[in-house]
Amino acid sequence: MEKAKLEGFIRKQKVAFICSVDENGFPAVKAMLRPRKQAGLREFWFSTNTSSMRVQQYRENPKASIYFYHKGLVKYVGVLLTGTMEVLTDQETKAMIWRKGDTMFYKGGVTDPDYCVLKFTAQTGRYYCDLQTESFGI
Repeated sequence: MEKAKLEGFIRKQKVAFICSVDENGFPAVKAMLRPRKQAGLREFWFSTNTSSMRVQQYRENPKASIYFYHKGLVKYVGVLLTGTMEVLTDQETKAMIWRKGDTMFYKGGVTDPDYCVLKFTAQTGRYYCDLQTESFGI
């Protein structure tokens, strides 16, 4: 699969699954809204609550993966990216992905201390479609 097509596929998905490692070393998966920003297949930015369990897990162990999929009537397509997740709280990054409606979740606005950004940096990927899998580098 061409990387440009994978990027386009990811941009079309409404949901992403992010995975962290919990305090016992087990994978912990969570559905999230699509990334707020995407730079190719390498970098993805998500908004979340600083107080969330996931933020604590990424601070303790930055190993992460994200997964995107689409299930059609006959065809299932999935893209898995593995890498690391950073928790960013600087104002410049928070403002970069802020949206007007976010005040519904973060009452204090873009400066709310419970608002932060998760930045995922991919290292490897795996593509699945029609019973075929393909691993790729980033």
